[in-house]
Amino acid sequence: MQLHDFRDGYFPTHFAAIKDAFESIARDFRPDIVFTHAREDRHQDHRVISDLTWNTFRRQLILEYEVPKWDGDLGQPNLYVPLSRSAARRKSKALLDVFGTQRGKDWFSEETFLGLLRLRGIECRAVDGYAEAFHARKILFSL
Repeated sequence: MQLHDFRDGYFPTHFAAIKDAFESIARDFRPDIVFTHAREDRHQDHRVISDLTWNTFRRQLILEYEVPKWDGDLGQPNLYVPLSRSAARRKSKALLDVFGTQRGKDWFSEETFLGLLRLRGIECRAVDGYAEAFHARKILFSL
């Protein structure tokens, strides 16, 4: 795992340095799937990351995930992955544990994450009622 120390909320002004970090990762790592923020995400940092993901990982499957927040920019995803009830709870707990910089935000709660997973589960009729949803803009099937 690599962590970088770019200033929160200022990614557009650090574009070149962040692009260099992406290119460095791409030289050493060839993932099959890359997860990134949804392209339509209104948060300025998230948009930079999404754009650079598409620019850097052109041969990989890229799945764009949702981030519930004040911007109200959740879209209509087109790829669903059903989750068990226990997996949904583990995911929401992991989000709360890992993203410490977000803990002060009033939307950052287990109820928010489980609520979104539940809504996506309803949309795809998931057996346990929970699902993760992604925007999949380009999928290549090789036969």
